[in-house]
Amino acid sequence: MTKAPSDLRVTAVLVNYRTPDLTLECLRALSRERDALGALDAIVVDGGSGDGSAEVLGGALSAPAFADWVTLLPMAFNGGFGWANNQAIRHALGRTNPPDFLYIVNPDAVPEPGALVRLVQALIDAPDAAAAGSLLVDEEGRALGSAFRFPTVRGEFLRGAGTPALGRLLRAPIPLVTAPGDRPVEADWVTGASVLMRAETLRQVGLFDEGFFLYFEEVELMHRFHRAGWRALHVPASRVVHAGGASTGVKNGASAQRALPDYWFRSRRRFFARAYGPSAARASGLAWIAGKAVWDFRCKIGLGPRPCPCTG
Repeated sequence: MTKAPSDLRVTAVLVNYRTPDLTLECLRALSRERDALGALDAIVVDGGSGDGSAEVLGGALSAPAFADWVTLLPMAFNGGFGWANNQAIRHALGRTNPPDFLYIVNPDAVPEPGALVRLVQALIDAPDAAAAGSLLVDEEGRALGSAFRFPTVRGEFLRGAGTPALGRLLRAPIPLVTAPGDRPVEADWVTGASVLMRAETLRQVGLFDEGFFLYFEEVELMHRFHRAGWRALHVPASRVVHAGGASTGVKNGASAQRALPDYWFRSRRRFFARAYGPSAARASGLAWIAGKAVWDFRCKIGLGPRPCPCTG
């Protein structure tokens, strides 16, 4: 007999880093999902914020609205996004009555009513799927990148070149996965800002690789899902408003700073090494450099977009 969302247990995991107000806003949104699920609890990990966030959250979470379903795990240091999520996942799976699903959600993501229930239903309907991710939208309701194909060496060349005509010439698949309607579609990986994962799969393939500090950790985990025979789904009917970049300055895949942080590049190299081997990691870096040379040449001959990065 097929189970319903009301029959299943879900643990939401939020990693706070100096954003306690956003964390509480996300929890308030999640509280609306509790009536439709069999059991929903949440674990908030404070990733060594060091700014009083843990104390603020500790006080707020003792209120009746949160006390019976939210647990706070304050960490003494910042071990990275995957490391912090793993602390909560291990805590949840070690319980006598562990959850069926783990819901990873960023504090700067606010699920719309029914968003989590729709992710649960998607995994009920697809027993061979390990993960289901939401459609992220900005504050104006515009769709953001939420589901993707795995990075490739060819894709790194095209990303560096920033020249769509080259992608068409090389017949490269579009890295972004979109859905024409509300029905779930398959993707290689879905964003870790709002993703439901099957506890059974995590026990089978392992948790986040703690060698990543930030970025690409969900890509590598879902690559392991695929190698083990599991699918990932993008569920556009599950909508989540995502501000993005509240803790990092990198907004929805682009940097609010002048350049991406060093750990972004280290994470990219680690993904290629873990997924495809050390030679692919080296090739991916060389491919991006070659692509960037194409971009620079376009700028020099006046064919680059305006403003051109090589001229400021």
